[in-house]
Amino acid sequence: MDLTGAIWRKSSRSSGNQGDCVEVADNLPGVVGVRDSKDRQGPALTFTPATWRAFLAYARQH
Repeated sequence: MDLTGAIWRKSSRSSGNQGDCVEVADNLPGVVGVRDSKDRQGPALTFTPATWRAFLAYARQH
């Protein structure tokens, strides 16, 4: 998956955890990218927007 042009952002809730967080890019059509903020050149996971929304809904409930 080509993530060129992805605009990566960290959650506002990620401060104070020693840099252990993920970055999300949701500006590309049809795909949401997720990567480790400490390894920006490393691999990234990709999800469909629907799958990402389902994950977020589940995480918010638990």
